[in-house]
Amino acid sequence: MEIHVPTDLNLPNSADQLYDIPAFGNVSFLHFTDCHAQLLPIYYREPSINLGVGNSEGKVPHLVGASLLQRFGIVPGSRQAYAFSHLDFYAAALAYGKVGGFAHLASLVKRLKAGRPGALLLDGGDSWQGSATALWTAGQDMVEAALELGVDVMTGHWEFTHGAERVLHVVRNDFKDKIAFIAQNIVRKDNADPVFDAYVIREQNGIPVAIIGQAFPHTPLANGEQFTPGWDFGIDEAHLQAVVDEVRKKGAQVVLLLSHNGMDIDLKLAARISGIDMILGGHTHDGVPVPSVVQNPGGKTIVTNAGSHGKFLAVIDFDVKHGRVADYRYHLLPVFSELLPADPAMQACIDRVRAPYQSLLQEPIAESQQLLYRRGNFNGTWDQLIVEALMQVKGAEIAFSPGFRWGTTLLPGQMITRENLMEQTAITYPDTSLVEMTGSEIKQHLEKLCDKIFNDDPYQHQGGDMVRTGGLVYACEPAAKINSRISDMSLNGQAVQAGATYKVARWGVGSAQSAGEPVWDVVEQYLKSDQVVKNHTPNVPRLIGVDLNPGFAND
Repeated sequence: MEIHVPTDLNLPNSADQLYDIPAFGNVSFLHFTDCHAQLLPIYYREPSINLGVGNSEGKVPHLVGASLLQRFGIVPGSRQAYAFSHLDFYAAALAYGKVGGFAHLASLVKRLKAGRPGALLLDGGDSWQGSATALWTAGQDMVEAALELGVDVMTGHWEFTHGAERVLHVVRNDFKDKIAFIAQNIVRKDNADPVFDAYVIREQNGIPVAIIGQAFPHTPLANGEQFTPGWDFGIDEAHLQAVVDEVRKKGAQVVLLLSHNGMDIDLKLAARISGIDMILGGHTHDGVPVPSVVQNPGGKTIVTNAGSHGKFLAVIDFDVKHGRVADYRYHLLPVFSELLPADPAMQACIDRVRAPYQSLLQEPIAESQQLLYRRGNFNGTWDQLIVEALMQVKGAEIAFSPGFRWGTTLLPGQMITRENLMEQTAITYPDTSLVEMTGSEIKQHLEKLCDKIFNDDPYQHQGGDMVRTGGLVYACEPAAKINSRISDMSLNGQAVQAGATYKVARWGVGSAQSAGEPVWDVVEQYLKSDQVVKNHTPNVPRLIGVDLNPGFAND
């Protein structure tokens, strides 16, 4: 197999030129991931900072802004530059409009499937969480949307925060004989039996193909083990290799790993496991237009990541000859809502599941006069708003807000509705708390979280970006070792003392839940105290030993 760079990364603003992808070969897949329950078109700003350390420094997927555009030959200011970077985001958003939306995604899926008989649609997970309606219906709105969209196979992560019983109910009832939910790396603690099927084998045009599931391996650590108390997750190379060997012995001529690991983990895995043709990755929300090809003891594995929030749809075409993949084509297509008509059946499904909540969703809370976004290693304006709300309403000196990657973007002048607020906070463990922490405990907390992001070993990456901090100022050296990354902590210009005690407000702590009010109530109270959001400058730590990509400060 050879790597193929798409020649359509700078196509004119035409739906036909952008979406009429010629069919290739005899086996095809469509892949989306991390839609985070966004049924409607949205704005979504890509990160301006996404650091890699060690062997990952300056490499895919840790390229942003001008560096990313230059690496892939994307013209600045183009429609593709708007999709794949944060550069000039406000002006580009006004020019090119919203992205995603399941009704528009459905139109694109049908368009591409029309020329690809038997093509399978794969969902990489994080689909049942990220919106008010997904929270209020325990993901049922997204279950119905997935069925209408025609998803064939999926794996999971945030789905599990609805609880093991809820996930199993959907798999055994709504999805029965329709959508295969697969995860080879989830077993029962008491007997090591698999919880879900490890894989499915389907036939396309007479060719058997296997899709193996890899759910997020650190779910209990990242989200709390109370949701799946009897299940073990993880990365087990030996078991995965055995599953790959098993499907090959059963005749699979194409083997895919539908992964929710994150791209750094997938790149390492690809170098150590033989027999996987392609890893269709998710979790880290990286919109990477060109795949990476990784050498391993058995040959090569292609590694991809398909962005998030319904913003992208990947198209994978394989040419299979003599029982193996001879060649392939890969396209990561941005879903530009204005270029794709809304599919009537999907729009009707969306309208139906949203109807009971419509008035509540549209309730205005405050007006935003600044760009509100989340994504980035350390902070965003939405996150800054949340930590300031926590400090003011809870009477705290310091606030911590989780480094979640999900969350939509609002343009200056837009009204913040209840739906917009829930797009930043809709989780099943939203309780806030006010606790006392010593300076040494605060440093230890930051060091521990930082290691989950910047550990030299990708297998130790436990998801998310760095915790967002309010009040607290510090320096961070990502390439340092554990317990040596955080320094110069200060509060109101005074050094944080190791033995001193500080009031800290926080939320989304996972298993360490409290009885405090949900975070959306705290933020709403804060917003209603002023009614106008004017300027929330992200509190980003001083970075040591980091050469930021060009365009970092360009919003």
